[in-house]
Amino acid sequence: MLTERKESLPQPRGRHSWNSGFTADVQITNTSSSTINGWTLAYSLLSGQRVTNSWNATVSQSGQAVTARNISWNGTLSPGGTASFGYQGTLSGAYSSPTSFTLNGVACSRS
Repeated sequence: MLTERKESLPQPRGRHSWNSGFTADVQITNTSSSTINGWTLAYSLLSGQRVTNSWNATVSQSGQAVTARNISWNGTLSPGGTASFGYQGTLSGAYSSPTSFTLNGVACSRS
């Protein structure tokens, strides 16, 4: 669900954590009737969580703010289409999934 227009939903698909690290998988689904040409997903991680590696997206982090951008082959999402990416990180303390997201600047929520 989106809080504004329906474009897409980030869906954490799985996560594994251990003493000092974690991995996360994210799926974005286009729930609109229009094709998305290029996507940027933004969210925040808790203090002490740091992205160290990613796959199927270009992921960067500044402080707690994380930005994931499509790569060349997964940037077009037809209606109902999905794109998945993942990342690995370090942590101090317990892992907690992000709770709020924006996709191309539009607020959206996990499903």
